[in-house]
Amino acid sequence: MKTPAPATPAREAQPETVALFISDLHLQPSSSATTALFLGFLEQHARRARQLYLLGDLFEYWAGDDDMETPYLRRIVDALHATSNAGVEIYWIAGNRDFLAGADFARAAGLTCLPDPYVAEIAGERVLLTHGDAQCTDDHDYQAFRLQVRNPQWQQAFLAQPLAQRKAIIEGMRKGSREAQLGKSMEIMDVNPGAIAALFDQTGTSLMIHGHTHRPAVHQHDGRVRYVLPDWDGDVSPPRGGWLALDASGAIHRHDALGALLPEQPALQPS
Repeated sequence: MKTPAPATPAREAQPETVALFISDLHLQPSSSATTALFLGFLEQHARRARQLYLLGDLFEYWAGDDDMETPYLRRIVDALHATSNAGVEIYWIAGNRDFLAGADFARAAGLTCLPDPYVAEIAGERVLLTHGDAQCTDDHDYQAFRLQVRNPQWQQAFLAQPLAQRKAIIEGMRKGSREAQLGKSMEIMDVNPGAIAALFDQTGTSLMIHGHTHRPAVHQHDGRVRYVLPDWDGDVSPPRGGWLALDASGAIHRHDALGALLPEQPALQPS
């Protein structure tokens, strides 16, 4: 009788993906390649997780929830709603580009809006989530602008204007922002280490995830770890972007824009 071959050892099961974190896609009608990447991400990856956290600047700009019926924005909103209907809990923290997204958007997209910052309990970890722009405290001009546009009275007056007028104002703001950035160093536009330390201290956390700066990295802060999410661009080769995944064991994994698992990144020590 022929001796049977030894059984192949069963492949060790990987821990379940609990939450995904993305930011800074800057979606707009002209960014068709980035849009395709995002829609593919929702279909192929987000639906395998329990939770999805959108940490700001999903859109290049948001002029108000009454703009949601334009075909492009409706496509994105419907894709988010389909992901929510598939059983994924979606959470939203506004960025500096889409802070005017309101309750109507949240209902249509099937997501929950969170304050910035927010401490989430995920897979036994306390995770500090923020967009990151409030911690860029060395950029005094931007912080003054942020204080103005986050004022509820300013927002109410702005949203009372006709949609076309709002879009024209936003376009002027975007142009002014691009021009202002030309005269600023990367260090000024990055987060301030003191502001980061203060946020860790205020929340009693040791793990932070944010976007905004477009400088993806892992940073070490006196035993506390800060992950910076990448921005997305599908028009470059290879496409830029990606996300973080937190599994049921509490481990964090980095993925590129196409979903490939990236090697662990050494934590940068403060300079």
